[in-house]
Amino acid sequence: MPNQRLEEHRCVRLKNMGSKKLLQKSHYCTISAKARVISDETRAVGLLNLTGNQSKHSAFQKTQDVLDHKQSNNSNSPKYGNKKLPNALIVGVKKGGTRAVLEFIRIHPDVRALGTEPHFFDRNYDKGLDWYRGLMPRTLDSQITMEKTPSYFVTREAPRRISNMSRETKLIVVVRNPVTRAISDYTQTLSKKPDIPSFEELAFKNRSQGIVDTSWNAIRIGMYILHLENWLQYFRLSQIHFVSGERLITDPAGELGRVQDFLGLKRIITDKHFYFNRTKGFPCLKKPESSSQPRCLGKSKGRTHVQIDQEVIEQLREFYRPFNVKFYEMVGHDFRWD
Repeated sequence: MPNQRLEEHRCVRLKNMGSKKLLQKSHYCTISAKARVISDETRAVGLLNLTGNQSKHSAFQKTQDVLDHKQSNNSNSPKYGNKKLPNALIVGVKKGGTRAVLEFIRIHPDVRALGTEPHFFDRNYDKGLDWYRGLMPRTLDSQITMEKTPSYFVTREAPRRISNMSRETKLIVVVRNPVTRAISDYTQTLSKKPDIPSFEELAFKNRSQGIVDTSWNAIRIGMYILHLENWLQYFRLSQIHFVSGERLITDPAGELGRVQDFLGLKRIITDKHFYFNRTKGFPCLKKPESSSQPRCLGKSKGRTHVQIDQEVIEQLREFYRPFNVKFYEMVGHDFRWD
């Protein structure tokens, strides 16, 4: 490595001198940018081997972060990797645990993910695929590009649009007990709009008769089978992986292990990466070597839910039960929400 740094220094120095003849004598100057990427990858692998299994992912991430930082601060530097359309999408559901899945899976060295929600396939589709690709992080050929926008799952046009991009896209859906999900959804809205009607008023057309208002989005999102039927017109069931929002809290390593399998990744993220934060009530990532603090989701995650009358909860459970049963049958898994 000292020899390579010397070569890099000589390359820069000779370029400044404008000497083509001398420039050709420096091997580092004459190799292509692509070859330099391979060289950097080789050094990264060597670093991983030296640091041991526990810190492999952080060592790789540090290397990638350094490369990204250098590129962003030097417009003349070679661009490592390419911006590609996503191989995999977290498409839903809102208040199911999608942010946790994204933050957990993106510590894998073979995953690069967009941190914000681009809303391309629901709100920004008219901007075109080139605009969408431009939002993505640069990735090497061996890496997966991902993004998450939970509203895709309930957007009728999204499956067709994603299929038009690539029929081989892998889809991740984080599902949760639809009653709990609806209450969480309402709690979030209430924190932003404190003057909205009560949960009971919004959830029912006629409370005494138990007639649920399925036009309210917080209720409709949890009718998972209706949305899934739309997706299955464009994608095979084997292309869709369902994450349990409940097990994501009680067994994050197990759920992430299955996500890694689905994406064709080596199981690098394990129970060694997590600890349970009792204050927030959900798992956090243990402190990475580059930070003095563990990584937990933001303050908006883990809010205390609004207290709802138990009778209302039972009425909603009865409402959702037939939808849940059909969903279990379709995906071949009982999530035990009833």
